[in-house]
Amino acid sequence: MLVKMSEVQNFTIDTAVAPAHKDEILEFIYTYYLMPKPESFSFIRKIKEENGLNLYFTALKLDKSWNVQVKMDSGSPIKVELKSDDFTPEEFVKSIKEYLILAVQFYLENVRQSTMYFAWVEGEDIIPEQPPTSRKRLSDRLFGSNLLFIYVLFFGINIILFLLLGLIFAVISILGFQAVIVLLSDKIYTTRNNWKITPSNPNVHILEYQLPLDEFREFREKFGKEVVVQMKKEIYDKTLAVGQEPTCEIGESIFENYGFKCTPESRLVKVVDVYNIVKTAAEKFDLPIPKIVISNTMVPNAAATGPSPSRGLVMITTGLLVELEEDEILSVLGHEMGHLKGRDPIVLFSIISGEFILRFTLFFPLVILNPIVYIIVVMALIFFVAKFFETRADLVSAIKIGQPKVLADSLRKIGFSRLQMERSSSNILRWLAWDPHPPLYFRIERLDKMETPVKVKHPLIQSAKDVINGFRRSLGG
Repeated sequence: MLVKMSEVQNFTIDTAVAPAHKDEILEFIYTYYLMPKPESFSFIRKIKEENGLNLYFTALKLDKSWNVQVKMDSGSPIKVELKSDDFTPEEFVKSIKEYLILAVQFYLENVRQSTMYFAWVEGEDIIPEQPPTSRKRLSDRLFGSNLLFIYVLFFGINIILFLLLGLIFAVISILGFQAVIVLLSDKIYTTRNNWKITPSNPNVHILEYQLPLDEFREFREKFGKEVVVQMKKEIYDKTLAVGQEPTCEIGESIFENYGFKCTPESRLVKVVDVYNIVKTAAEKFDLPIPKIVISNTMVPNAAATGPSPSRGLVMITTGLLVELEEDEILSVLGHEMGHLKGRDPIVLFSIISGEFILRFTLFFPLVILNPIVYIIVVMALIFFVAKFFETRADLVSAIKIGQPKVLADSLRKIGFSRLQMERSSSNILRWLAWDPHPPLYFRIERLDKMETPVKVKHPLIQSAKDVINGFRRSLGG
């Protein structure tokens, strides 16, 4: 007779919400993720206890062949307990865990829509938050970790130069201009971003007011962006400008001066020692500490560039600092250090330059035969090869930083909407897209399977194999 032995898994989900929203997260999951799906969840209960709201339910396989009992305790972070028996597949338990993480992220995205962010770097000018404009997104893609999109841009420019200068001078001009961009990429990125982080100026201060959505809209309509910038300056002048840490009380008094009320339960304060996090990452890779710049936008992102490790630069957005905890930021920076350590901008520049020369020599008959098909096929191949380097950056972060599962959770947080789309559609086109990053689900699953310490002799070779195998699996559905 088989005896079912229960297995308990405990994990936490970071929330970064003000006290006013602590119980709302579980209410959100109860209303929008559990109750509408009686075929997948049963025995759903909400219990209000002294320490906050608790949520209990059973997650079911559609044919009821197995289940997982779940308990969630509200707080920051949320504590989750999953109880299953030995017959329950691990993949099913993992799917429940990811489902809950994504549900929390969707709630947090709603909160972020009605949050007023105030970010400072001591001694630097007050710079308002930059919205995620199309121009900004394009610029970040062009000057990101591998500069690959810069090279794509020159596909069109080289045709014009070819007509104006002739073959030889066009090739020399294009390669020369691209080389200059690679060699000056760190300086270009420095001029594009907001604040510089140094040993004497290491911290980013973030003050959040998480407000009800209707009140936030009313406030923005009434006061506008200019008044928000003025409020930030007043908070700065009364705190950091005179050597004091920014306090919520000062922020609230300034809000009141503008006729706006904010309760203490809606506020959140965070100070991130960015310099020391970057320093820790660089030391683990035996690299010199790169230049550090902060871009004041709530889009969570980080990028590294530079012609060599000695001239490396790391860009971090305030959105990344808001959404991730320090160990998660460290793991993400490990990915960026992997690009610097591997000299990826130079390597990919060499690959692109080699193709560029072959295009006008050995491959020229193919270009003449059908230039559009040639460009589509060649760029798909180049971006596919670029995925080897992005995957290697994940792997070397897992090796050097030693937290593959933390990096996986970070990717879930900052890419939750993309992950949701990937889970509900075919991913063959994502593998073939003009994007240097592999599908997010592939990166997360790969990191989740790693056991520390991660030991791989040839990270690039192993990453190339993993990418090819991941693509093959996508062909099989």
